[in-house]
Amino acid sequence: MASEGRMMEERSQKAFVVLNSIFVGSLVIASVLASKIITVFGMVVPAGVLAYCITFVVTDVVSELWGRAKANTVVLGGFVALFVSLLLVRLALLWPPADFWPHDPAFRTILDSTSRIIVASFSAYLLSQYHDVWAFHLLRRLTGGKHLWIRNNLSTAVSQLIDTVVFITIAFYGVMPVVPLILGQWVLKLTIALLDTPVVYAVVWLLKTRRWAPPEPALQPSAVR
Repeated sequence: MASEGRMMEERSQKAFVVLNSIFVGSLVIASVLASKIITVFGMVVPAGVLAYCITFVVTDVVSELWGRAKANTVVLGGFVALFVSLLLVRLALLWPPADFWPHDPAFRTILDSTSRIIVASFSAYLLSQYHDVWAFHLLRRLTGGKHLWIRNNLSTAVSQLIDTVVFITIAFYGVMPVVPLILGQWVLKLTIALLDTPVVYAVVWLLKTRRWAPPEPALQPSAVR
């Protein structure tokens, strides 16, 4: 029994590390991709929107299976990754290019805007992700641990609105029209949130049935503030 318990704990830890890696990778690449503006079904959005939406899927899965403390750890790790990425981007911009490399102006055009986007991501990220974890667990308590689809969609919808308004305003104010970007990105994020609900269910089910998830976190009143 002890050996089986250790195996389950190791599997759970591996699954958590993989999810955390997906979260950090999606978060960082979203900041880079956001420097390009695209249209999706007539809506104007930053190209990093899909990658960023993946982060909310991960935090919902981690919140459901590992609890609030682990989800907050993932959010904190993402913040550190963003900060390190900003430092590396600034270092790359400061470093003189090789004499034979002709692409420095284009490189600076993209990564200079990326720096502003990463700074915008800091503010939007902390507000929206911590709100998402808090709201998810509040709804989890209110629903008695049932109706995962309600927690997934309601917590994400409000969190995505907070994230979109803060991010677009800081990243693009004075450069692009922010209202169309805010509306387009939030509508697209809500659509993705509805579509990703089966994904959240599937990942939670898979991890539970494969015994890669820990026992369900207790629904304690002290866990929600």
